[in-house]
Amino acid sequence: MNILEVSSRYPDDESAEKWWILQRWPDGVIRCPDCQGHERVTETKHPQMDWWCGECRSYFSWRKGTVMESSKLGARTWLVAVYLLSASPKGVSSVSLAGHLGITQKSAWHLGHRIRQAWVEGDDPLLAGPIEVDETYVGGKERNRHSDKRKGGRGPSGKSPVIGAADRDTGRFSVTPIDRATRSAAFGFITRTAKRGATVYTDEALIYETLPALGYEHDAIAHSRGEYRSGAVCTNRIESAWALLKRSYIGTYHWMNPKHLHRYCDEVEARLNHNTSLGWMARALVGKRLTYAALTA
Repeated sequence: MNILEVSSRYPDDESAEKWWILQRWPDGVIRCPDCQGHERVTETKHPQMDWWCGECRSYFSWRKGTVMESSKLGARTWLVAVYLLSASPKGVSSVSLAGHLGITQKSAWHLGHRIRQAWVEGDDPLLAGPIEVDETYVGGKERNRHSDKRKGGRGPSGKSPVIGAADRDTGRFSVTPIDRATRSAAFGFITRTAKRGATVYTDEALIYETLPALGYEHDAIAHSRGEYRSGAVCTNRIESAWALLKRSYIGTYHWMNPKHLHRYCDEVEARLNHNTSLGWMARALVGKRLTYAALTA
């Protein structure tokens, strides 16, 4: 669907609400989010809760158990917001989202992060390889900062390190920020992401040189010598994730708070691992929650 189809098919909250219900319960059987029961679910006349579960004796609506729970934004606003983020490869800033939806920037900022929270995929199987691993730095250029905010130095000075892995066989990506680009941080990420014995391709950074001691096959490409591929050895695929992340930074967000950088990494990871279709994103909202208090804690 395009934005014109979304607007014409769902002109009000009532029609959008029917779409959300269909995405959550595609078989048409309404199930209680608490006990998953359906035999004793009945409709109610409650102004906000559409159903009553006789098994666990509780009211619930189509929002319950999703990132939309307790939200005062209408069903159509949520639908358009999810569409905008799914259709924008570089993401949508909170200022732009607020303008499109006619809400405040504060509400749009919370809304955007709640949708990113839904993109967290949880416990994924370990990558079997061959795997490309690389690290990068996210942040603005030192010369563009105000004089009293410059930290000195060159290259990654003042930027946040991010590490990622790409599985060549499955095409899956894993991207996450780290405190510092050290050997222990790299080892921790790789052992959480890749199976022991997998082949790992990296650049010549020293933080990867003892990977064989951890039980991995390791080979490196020497970018310092102008090498970008040597047979099967390269890191081109994981560098495509950095291209997407940095284009989002430069072209859309302009600044990513290090506190929330993991959410932007989750967004990039989801875009690379899924087609981020409207239906997939709607189903991903279930079972996730991010309150404003938790977001700003």
